[in-house]
Amino acid sequence: MTASSLSAPPSIAPLREFVGAFGRLLDSAPDEPRILAEGGALLRTLVARDDWLPDAFAQPDPARYQQFLLHADSTERFSVVSFVWGPGQATPVHDHTVWGLIGMLRGAEYSQGFAFGADGLAQPHGEAVRLDAGHVEAVSPTVGDLHRVHNAYTDRVSISIHVYGANIGAVRRHTYPAEGGRKPFVSGYSNTLLPNLWDRSAELRQTPA
Repeated sequence: MTASSLSAPPSIAPLREFVGAFGRLLDSAPDEPRILAEGGALLRTLVARDDWLPDAFAQPDPARYQQFLLHADSTERFSVVSFVWGPGQATPVHDHTVWGLIGMLRGAEYSQGFAFGADGLAQPHGEAVRLDAGHVEAVSPTVGDLHRVHNAYTDRVSISIHVYGANIGAVRRHTYPAEGGRKPFVSGYSNTLLPNLWDRSAELRQTPA
């Protein structure tokens, strides 16, 4: 390995291939079970390797977890987001209102499902699921939409790649406080610039004409 290869930015081609394949899947008008099954397999392939995410979209913030938009479909059918978890960081209990897939790229996280009890309060439902690198989990209003997520580690950063059936940063959602009720929120994103998925010039220069 040369010094130049050590300093070279990662190839984002795996993400570009994933976005293209996911778009083609949605072009076939699949039902939700097929999206979660086949889309989950595509995401599992993406997170099986940890050599493509640009550093700019892998940076933690000590104040809160980060949500970096990596791609939004032109008609907002789906979005791809890099969630960067600082040590010990966690979400409140929240919903999504759309289907979603969570693939663990680096580190690990716990997802604790919630359900409404007879008193109307959101209560833990089942055991927390640990996602290690390469694992994929699904959420949706039909398979379970309420959960709380936290970094499994208190001494290192974890990163998961999320795919949602909407431009998730522009979806009206809710958190569920322990005292009851729900609070609306729109998550937005942590970044204002997107990675360039479509510059294939370096690959083409290396390929004989």
